[in-house]
Amino acid sequence: MVVTKFNEELPKATAKRLPQYYRIFKQLVADKVDRTNSQEIAKKLGVDSATVRRDFSLFGELGRRGYGYDTVALRNFFSNLLGDSAETNIALVGVGNLGRALIHYRFHDRNKMRITQAYDVAGNPLVGTKTEDGVPVYNISDIKKNLADTNIETAIISVQSDRAQEVADILIDAGIKGILNFTPRRLEVSDDITVQSVDLTSELQTLLFFMQDKKASNQ
Repeated sequence: MVVTKFNEELPKATAKRLPQYYRIFKQLVADKVDRTNSQEIAKKLGVDSATVRRDFSLFGELGRRGYGYDTVALRNFFSNLLGDSAETNIALVGVGNLGRALIHYRFHDRNKMRITQAYDVAGNPLVGTKTEDGVPVYNISDIKKNLADTNIETAIISVQSDRAQEVADILIDAGIKGILNFTPRRLEVSDDITVQSVDLTSELQTLLFFMQDKKASNQ
C-alpha cells in the first residue's frame, strides 16, 4: 500500500492519476523539456493546477519554488513509484475478441510490462498454439503448473462475467496477487489480493451521460 508523507493511505483519485503523471513526464523528457510547472501539467491532464500541487505535496517536495519540476527527476520518481523500473510479466485468461486485442496491444512499447502467457478452456481452437506475437495459449487447467516456476503475479481476466469469479479463484490458487478484471462482475477476494476493474459498458454509459449533459447545458 502506498502511503503519503503524512503516513496516510493515498487517496484513490490521486492513485488513478499517477500513471497519467508518469506518461506526461516521460513525454516531456522525450521532447527534451528540462522543467515544467503545475499549470502546464494540469493543462495536459485536464484538471486544475491546485489538484496537481495537492497530489504532488502528498509525496513531499517534488519541485522547487521559482523553478518548477525537473522532468527527468519526476519521470524517475513516478517510474519507481509505479514499479516500472523492472519487467512485469502478465498472464491473460480469456482469448476471445477482447483477449486477443489485449495481447496485440503493445504494452511493452509504452511500459515495461507484457503479456507472456494466455489461457482459455480446451474448446478454444487457439489452445495449444501461439499468437502472432509469440504468446503461447494454454489450457486453463495447466495454469498452476505453468506459473509455479515464473515470476508472474499479475493477471488479466477477459472472460464472460458468469465465469469471472471461478477464474479469479483459479488465479489466486495459482499464486496471482493482482487482477485486472475486464468484466462487470464484482470479484470476492481476500485482503491480500489487489483487484482493479474495468467495466467498458459503464465507461461508455458514463461518456454518453456527459455528452448528453453537455448538450443540455449548451441549449
